[in-house]
Amino acid sequence: MNRPATLALTALAPVSWGSTYAVATELLPPDRPLFTAAMRALPAGLLLTALSRTLPSGSWWWKSAVLGTLNIGAFFPLLFLSAYRLPGGVAAVLGSAGPLFVVGLAAVLLGERAELRTVLAAIAAAFGVGMVVLTAQARLDALGIAAGVVSSASMAAGTVMTKRWGRPAGVGPLAATGWQLTAGGLAIAPLAALAEGAPPALDGRALLGYGYMMLVNTGIAYWLWFRGMGQLSATSVTLLGPLSPLTAAAIGWAVLGQDLTPVQLAGMALAFGATVAGQIFAARASARAGGSFSSAEKNGRNFSMDLMNRPVRR
Repeated sequence: MNRPATLALTALAPVSWGSTYAVATELLPPDRPLFTAAMRALPAGLLLTALSRTLPSGSWWWKSAVLGTLNIGAFFPLLFLSAYRLPGGVAAVLGSAGPLFVVGLAAVLLGERAELRTVLAAIAAAFGVGMVVLTAQARLDALGIAAGVVSSASMAAGTVMTKRWGRPAGVGPLAATGWQLTAGGLAIAPLAALAEGAPPALDGRALLGYGYMMLVNTGIAYWLWFRGMGQLSATSVTLLGPLSPLTAAAIGWAVLGQDLTPVQLAGMALAFGATVAGQIFAARASARAGGSFSSAEKNGRNFSMDLMNRPVRR
């Protein structure tokens, strides 16, 4: 699959995550963020693992636990803590700083040297997100800010380590995603029980919301995300992150009846333009490094093609 198609499919993940706020507020029981996080991750992880019919082996038991904790188990609770203690706009801006963490970690651990203009594109995207979501009444909270920063750093570290470790030979992204989601869900479930008590009673709307969150918002979205990570650079993948708050703002306007001011529209244009520019810059840097894909990207693409050419096990 060529780079534009891979980017388009990978971009569906943050677009899907942008629907989380609308689904949570309209369909799910209030004030149960950890239960919601566990319901997103654990059933989806078990389902993907069952579909792949593959369990970790050897060092991949602890590697999956580490990656699942960074990408899911620590990220979700810290993200929700930040969202509860900060206005949504401030939390979203802190989340949009994730690409900058990835750029730094990728340079150290993966040898992916981002050009200055790529870094500037990431900063411009974060600034555009700020224009969309920040309000004059935004208040600051030290614990909320710390949780937001650490959640972004956790996801960034998980992204880079997922790229660094790759996947075991012969194991596709479906199984690897299932392992991470299961490990993350198992880390969150005890926290949810301790902090929030027994699960709430669920009506039809809640079951519909949790079904969507589990299957589309988490299972399919994270499979696309980790699949893209196997074929693209870590920087390219994480630069798609601003699409999530932009999608949330668009859904808020189209579905929830929220207004968009001229400043917010300008911010959306800036963030989207910076996201597109960042991908163009990353593609050109990869081309100069030796082809349309970097060496890491080529290995991921060849691995993916090899998997597609394997006979399906019955």
